[in-house]
Amino acid sequence: MKYISTRGGVAPIGFTDAILMGLADDGGLLVPERLPQVRADTLEAWKKLPYTALALEILALFMEEDIPRDELKRLVDASYATFRDPRVTPVVKLRDDLHVLELFHGPTFAFKDVALQFLGNLYEYVADRTGSVIHILGATSGDTGASAIEGVRGKKGIKICILHPHNRVSRVQELQMTTVQDDNVLNLAVEGTFDDCQRIIKELFADVPFKRRHHLRAINSINIARILAQTVYYFYAYFRLAEQGHEGPVNFSVPTGNFGDIYAGYLAKRMGLPVGKLILATNENDILARFFGSGVYQPGEFRGTYSPSMDIQVASNFERYLHDLHDGDAGTVASLMERFKAEGRIEVPADVLRRARGDFTAYSVSNDECLDTIARYYEAYGYLLDPHTACGVAAADRRAEAGEVTIALSTAHPAKFDEAIRLRNITQVYPEPIQALFGKPRRVTVVANSRDRVKEQLEAFFA
Repeated sequence: MKYISTRGGVAPIGFTDAILMGLADDGGLLVPERLPQVRADTLEAWKKLPYTALALEILALFMEEDIPRDELKRLVDASYATFRDPRVTPVVKLRDDLHVLELFHGPTFAFKDVALQFLGNLYEYVADRTGSVIHILGATSGDTGASAIEGVRGKKGIKICILHPHNRVSRVQELQMTTVQDDNVLNLAVEGTFDDCQRIIKELFADVPFKRRHHLRAINSINIARILAQTVYYFYAYFRLAEQGHEGPVNFSVPTGNFGDIYAGYLAKRMGLPVGKLILATNENDILARFFGSGVYQPGEFRGTYSPSMDIQVASNFERYLHDLHDGDAGTVASLMERFKAEGRIEVPADVLRRARGDFTAYSVSNDECLDTIARYYEAYGYLLDPHTACGVAAADRRAEAGEVTIALSTAHPAKFDEAIRLRNITQVYPEPIQALFGKPRRVTVVANSRDRVKEQLEAFFA
């Protein structure tokens, strides 16, 4: 298995080199050169596997030539031993036609743990095997940062710096990052939005001499390992419904801002998983919903919402989908991304838009609809949705049709967003690990919205 850049400027490389490179050196994103195909008999054989065994089978398709199977098994087992539920990602039935895939049973109560516990262990393994220096740099809209820090805190030979938008994440998200006292962790609060943080990160990774001098590694979903690890829970969730007698395709409704989580589902479908609709749920920062409606990909006005992890105007993983949408034509993708950089806008022709609409259906959820969905489902089912999951459930209600069965991805525990929950007069009890955060000291540096100011901090930290 080799990995190539969406922009065509990187020779095919193996999995280990791909995760170390993170963002491709030509500014593109790395994707598998070919996608493994899973036959019906293989799906049947996988149906009753526990999560870790299933993860081993799927991940081995993408990396076994680089990582021996016994080592990969050890990494997978260690990564998911940290989860509070032995099923790792359990599926909860709300109605015959709607189930919730709970992805928040990891250490930081967010879906990012599924990939980042694995990636943290993977980086440690690669550092030990190859002698590589691992200096991780990432941006977060709230959940990635805490999960990434938890995955590598205290690990020998690894340092991590996370940028988050100052005062634009929830209180619990901020505490999960900034109360970590390990010396290999640096938190920078940028006076701007998540898109500003993400832009700075991409600019620093695109500065290839700086990237190589400081051994920068990516933790964001620009790293292909993140996407591959997330494909697993689509298969796992489908099998849970199959165990209950469901036959045929299943819809997945996915709250997303950066396009990574739903892109993992799209890969699972292309590999052979019987997926019906991929329902893309956004909040009022709706660049993705607008693209699938009009064929125009263009940032709008930033809006602060009750689902801050989706407050994103530029979806970094969208380039991977553009590559697929244009049949792997790297020249076209490079041209489109240059146009986006120069004009802030991409428009695809009608035939390409029709193809995109065959892959995804999208819905933008307003702030009020998000909160109303939380209240309605709590009253009807006694089940508390976090604001991001509520967007996914609202989109499922709008886009799924009669007779279809939908699994909505629950991307975070509601305790991480109590500010929004309380607006509908719902009281919840914090899990003990979250409650304990409020009395801990914080370590964070506030920096200007400037690549150069961030660069100064990194020069000192990674020295």
